[in-house]
Amino acid sequence: MSSIKNVALVGASGRLGTFILEKVIASNNFNVQVVKRTGSSSAYAAGIKVVEADFTNVESLKAAFEGRDAVVSIVGDAGVPSQRVMVDAAIAAGVKRFLPSNFGSNMANPNSRKLPVFAQKVMVEDYIVEKAKTSELTYSFIYVGGFTDFALQKKVIMDFSKYTPTIFNGGNTQFSTTSMPTVGDAVVGVLTHPAETRNRSVYVSEMVLSQNQLLSVAKQIAPSKPWSPVNVDLDVVVAGAKERLAQGQHDLATIIPILLKSIVDPEYGVNFTKNDNELLGIKPKGEEYLVELMTPLIN
Repeated sequence: MSSIKNVALVGASGRLGTFILEKVIASNNFNVQVVKRTGSSSAYAAGIKVVEADFTNVESLKAAFEGRDAVVSIVGDAGVPSQRVMVDAAIAAGVKRFLPSNFGSNMANPNSRKLPVFAQKVMVEDYIVEKAKTSELTYSFIYVGGFTDFALQKKVIMDFSKYTPTIFNGGNTQFSTTSMPTVGDAVVGVLTHPAETRNRSVYVSEMVLSQNQLLSVAKQIAPSKPWSPVNVDLDVVVAGAKERLAQGQHDLATIIPILLKSIVDPEYGVNFTKNDNELLGIKPKGEEYLVELMTPLIN
């Protein structure tokens, strides 16, 4: 049986957080407490224990983490730097395991770690690793690749709306993706296998896709549409995005190409050929899932 029973979730009202909260509660393996920022208007279902804390104050967070075996952070990008304060508070409160909000790209890959959009997340990971050397706190970094559902619904990986989807660098690169509900399953799997996931990166790969495979599925769904894919050099797009980022632009049009680099470029460790699916009880999804997901996106 897992030594982790009492779990605190931080940032559980966000897009990914709601799925993780649902899965952790549904597992019936843990006593769950949600920690929200002082003054936050986030609301949770009746019966869920919720406490408030000042995310900039160690003592405030320590009080929220008291008696917790694990802290799972699912804060958004704006909250990422505050995780260092959370780590200090977790150590002070005697927490055994910390899962930072780094779900997604393979942050163990040196190329990914150099991307400017991940600078804060890299600092948090490095901070946790160093603190674990001199305390009882342990950690797990969960990498799941792109979020299949979010990336397709939000046109991150491909945009099918005008039948002219962009294909990067030939479109044959295979990359790992995982749907957001399954990220919740992965968190449950880590918390129920603390010894096997102690102080390491944990890889989840629910699907291995390529852009050309996605285009093929789109054509199966709507064979009569005038499909005209556009081949684009991802490096050129990313170079332009980095220039805009350096000039202070932080809009989605700037950020998404850089994120794509860490999702679909083979030099960024995007295909998790070695993964922890079996350990965590993650079952792969097939093409029928893509058809279900993509059909509403193609008019």
